[in-house]
Amino acid sequence: MIGVDLFSGAGGMSLGAVQAGIDVRLAVEADPHAAATYAHNHPDTTVLADDIRKLRKIEIQANGDPTIIFGGPPCQGFSTSNQRTRTRDNPTNWLFGEFLRIVKLWKPEWVVFENVTGIAETEGGVFLEKVIKRLHSYGYTASRWTLCAADFGVPQSRSRLFVIGSKRGLTVDTPAPTARKPYTVRQALHDLPELPNGAISDKMSYQCKAHHHYARLMRGKLEMCSGHLVTKNASHVVERYKHVPQGGNWEDIPVRLMRNYADRSRCHTGIYRRLREDQPSVVIGNFRKNMLIHPTQDRGLSVREAARLQSFPDWYEFKGSIGFQQQQVGNAVPPLLARAVFAAVMGTPV
Repeated sequence: MIGVDLFSGAGGMSLGAVQAGIDVRLAVEADPHAAATYAHNHPDTTVLADDIRKLRKIEIQANGDPTIIFGGPPCQGFSTSNQRTRTRDNPTNWLFGEFLRIVKLWKPEWVVFENVTGIAETEGGVFLEKVIKRLHSYGYTASRWTLCAADFGVPQSRSRLFVIGSKRGLTVDTPAPTARKPYTVRQALHDLPELPNGAISDKMSYQCKAHHHYARLMRGKLEMCSGHLVTKNASHVVERYKHVPQGGNWEDIPVRLMRNYADRSRCHTGIYRRLREDQPSVVIGNFRKNMLIHPTQDRGLSVREAARLQSFPDWYEFKGSIGFQQQQVGNAVPPLLARAVFAAVMGTPV
């Protein structure tokens, strides 16, 4: 199957597609740092680092092979944590139209549209309804799934909505979970090195052998890996971390340490959230907005730790400054979740 990835980001969805056996020929990503990450890790794919609105043709010869377009238009406007711009007035909420324009242009046999589950709720579901209606008007049947990454071997409770379009008039059954029970944060991170607040070492050796199947899968035969970068937080922020137990958040921090907040009661649950070792991670999202804390160390997550919790293998390297790398990881579709989606479309085992 020949693939095109739209709004590709750092390439999490493409990695899952490749793992499922898809030959991804083209990726389109406007952010130059994410595009650089994609190009570095997918050297056989042509990367168009430009605004998708400038794309007027796709020059790919499939030579009789089935074709597929996939991707997730920007989802910040649909996120349930974003109540300020979850409206039809947010211009980024309409970029799904560009995705559908390219579908109409290239006419692939298959379409995989991915987004946050909030797209089904924003403005009464009008955006999701438009996606499905447009697919129908182009001759596609549409299957709709909501999947949790933790059910597919990703150590993270991250739910995503998928719409699968078929030119062949087929509907595709929701993929069955592949994990008997969710992997935990400890199982995912136990072999990664201890790091200080503000770590900048990037490449480092592992601190021990990988004792869990998931950690062994992520590191393969590597002796060291990159991404050991941690935001350097001010001392008063680190002091707050010390008061938060695993599973706790800003509510566990003494009032005297939170006086710079005009109204601390308006903090959402992800602020100063310390991960629990014995459970899957909460959603890895915007680092600065969520401020997730390492389960046993008084610091934020490193880029590599977040990537592990997203199911990026350790050979996958992220480009740009730490802030851009964090954004790329947080925005990505977990590759193992994507792999299960594409395997279901292709009718092959995971």
